[in-house]
Amino acid sequence: MNRTARVERSTKESHVLVEVDLDGSGSSEVATGVPFFDHMLAQLAKHGGLDLIVRTTGDLEVDAHHTVEDTSLALGQAINEALGDRAGLRRFGDALVPLDECLVQSAVDLSGRPYLVHEEPQIVELIGSYDTTLTRHIWESIVATAQITLHVRVISGRNAHHVVEAQFKSVARSLRDAVTRDPRVVGVPSTKGTLTGS
Repeated sequence: MNRTARVERSTKESHVLVEVDLDGSGSSEVATGVPFFDHMLAQLAKHGGLDLIVRTTGDLEVDAHHTVEDTSLALGQAINEALGDRAGLRRFGDALVPLDECLVQSAVDLSGRPYLVHEEPQIVELIGSYDTTLTRHIWESIVATAQITLHVRVISGRNAHHVVEAQFKSVARSLRDAVTRDPRVVGVPSTKGTLTGS
């Protein structure tokens, strides 16, 4: 079963190409024009065991919001398409990830229902050109189009770089577990028989 997807998304604000392979080796080629965001997407690929290609051109002369948002929406859509009917998967995944003084807990359910719970401390607003208030919006966008439930909780942390990076690493590990095939799971892991739609 080939668990790959290719998504293109074009608006007046951006053009995005995303390719994902859920059964990859963690390799990534990412270019969005927002270097810290590129670094975070590379973390998602590496620790999630995904092969990921992302190429985005956006209206960075305005700010990074549209570029980051549209990339995240396309990434979520690609994950959703690559998952197919979600049969034979573990469905749930969770991870507790430290990064120096920072500790992040996350949990994923490939539920077919988009829902986000996100808790993080106040941190500085900029990491390079990256607006740290976008982190929550990244998860909101991915959740919406991937049709997953995601909980992310920053338990401790004060360094902004660590607070954001640990979130990406933790979500990557949770997602990696959730999308893993489980030989004991027959069909879709749900008593209602579907993990797509409502």
